[in-house]
Amino acid sequence: MSDPAPNVDAAEIGKFDALAGRWWDPNGEFAPLHRLNPLRLAYLKSRVALAGKAVLDVGCGGGILTESLLQEGARATGIDLAPAALTVAELHALEAGLTADYRLVSAEALADSCPGAFDVITCMELLEHVPDPTSTLAALGKLVRPGGDVFVSTINRNVKSFLVAIVGAEYLTRTVPKGTHEYARFIRPQELGRAARRVGLTVADIAGVEIDPFTRAFSLGSDVSVNYLLHLRRPGPQGS
Repeated sequence: MSDPAPNVDAAEIGKFDALAGRWWDPNGEFAPLHRLNPLRLAYLKSRVALAGKAVLDVGCGGGILTESLLQEGARATGIDLAPAALTVAELHALEAGLTADYRLVSAEALADSCPGAFDVITCMELLEHVPDPTSTLAALGKLVRPGGDVFVSTINRNVKSFLVAIVGAEYLTRTVPKGTHEYARFIRPQELGRAARRVGLTVADIAGVEIDPFTRAFSLGSDVSVNYLLHLRRPGPQGS
């Protein structure tokens, strides 16, 4: 599919492609994603029904969340611009006996060809890695059907998030590789909410993702000062 001006940072793609072979190692560089995945899935299930729904996982990487969506009975499509990560996703799904639809395409390009094609869209930990988050949000708003749901997770921008997500996670505990995040690309919830409304999405809910510094276990809560989940909706008839 043609995507002449993708909203992508080649250096970011390179970082994740270089680690592609370790996506499914629960003790490797992507261990935080493995620990986060059940929490994110539980949040999705508490907000929407997934079985039988057309669900798009934007920035799917190696397919950790996409496979969980398939296991919940969703008709899941995963898209990413990291070729090696997609190859890993395809192979892992095949080994797991799952029928997955993985595509090397940007959200913007897919939105041009498949507007309103999805009931539910997930976009987890992607917006802080793209040059133009609003462009991605606009594409999500175009891809979801009227009355459909969009779920986004990202990182707040403040002193605490800098200390936790960069100093702590990348340099002290080394739970993620150094250079994974850039502080300037973090997004405050109010900024994300305003951007979502500008592209025709409404804010339905927000939840904080909290981490126990001793056990490194994640939980949902009201503290959105570091990681947070935002549930957005495209106005329209529910259940259409």
